[in-house]
Amino acid sequence: MIVMTPDKAVQDIPDGKERRHMETEVFVWLGLLVLFVAVEVATVGLTSIWFAGGALTALIISLAGAGLVWQIAGFFIVSFLLLAFTRPFALKYINFRHERTNSDELIGRMVKVTETVDNYAQTGTALAKGLEWTARTEKDGEKIEAGSMAEVVRISGVKLILKKREEGKA
Repeated sequence: MIVMTPDKAVQDIPDGKERRHMETEVFVWLGLLVLFVAVEVATVGLTSIWFAGGALTALIISLAGAGLVWQIAGFFIVSFLLLAFTRPFALKYINFRHERTNSDELIGRMVKVTETVDNYAQTGTALAKGLEWTARTEKDGEKIEAGSMAEVVRISGVKLILKKREEGKA
């Protein structure tokens, strides 16, 4: 719809149908913004904050009166840029909850097997630095008999992952 203003300038004002369409887009972007922020608050894992920034950008573009293509492009471009440039910083300085423990020093050490380690039977324990650990073998078909020595290859959760001691190795 074209309207004459008091200063005789011609202005294009959206009619009712265009206005409803514009309002729908605003509410969709607002809804997505709230959803992404809610997911971020619920997970606290820096999973969706990047997309909340994209939704905010699309919301602003929508309020400015730009078309849906520009809104979607703004959403994806800003989301990608936030993800690419701020995520490494955020993971390094904000999401640093992984705490290293002194159990990592067991890797490469020899331990005494106190119960036969058999992945198929889901049995096995080993004594390491005076503590008894649940143990599993590095390879599923392998067994390590009780009373023998084994090397800690890695730690998976609360389990020692072992491999048989090679003959002649102390």
